[in-house]
Amino acid sequence: MADAMEQLYQQVILDHSRERHGEGDLDPHDGESFQVNPTCGDEVHLRVRLTPATDDAGPRVDAVGWQGQGCSISQASLSVLTDLVTGRSTREVDAVNETFRELMHGRGKELEQHKQDTLEDATAFVGVARYPARIKCALLGWMALRDAMAHALTGEGSDRPEEDR
Repeated sequence: MADAMEQLYQQVILDHSRERHGEGDLDPHDGESFQVNPTCGDEVHLRVRLTPATDDAGPRVDAVGWQGQGCSISQASLSVLTDLVTGRSTREVDAVNETFRELMHGRGKELEQHKQDTLEDATAFVGVARYPARIKCALLGWMALRDAMAHALTGEGSDRPEEDR
């Protein structure tokens, strides 16, 4: 059974690295970040657009766009990230980001079921966490998202007029 799950996880990563959700420029945007993994050369330029807060959960991620190059793990992680965060509040995105980081630092140990449910396709990266050199590949986009959201929430890095934010 473990081999079947590992093959399924590998297939999810390969599928997302081929069919990259969110890949492309995003204009207008509220925040952006450029991140590089110096260990292997993976890089990403990620932009995020937020919609104003309508409740206590904070603004929502309206769209994520990214351009990058690198290994299938980094590119697939960006694709999965896009699916997971689009439409969620910034508070929810922070929680998902922390759960993904927990998965990556678990050295291949699966998370509790409710956390796996939260991560959806991102649970496929559990096997990546067994290889310390590959963890940075999987986390690259998540670091860029965190940075881009910080810029968006402070108004830095926006190309949209203030009245549109």
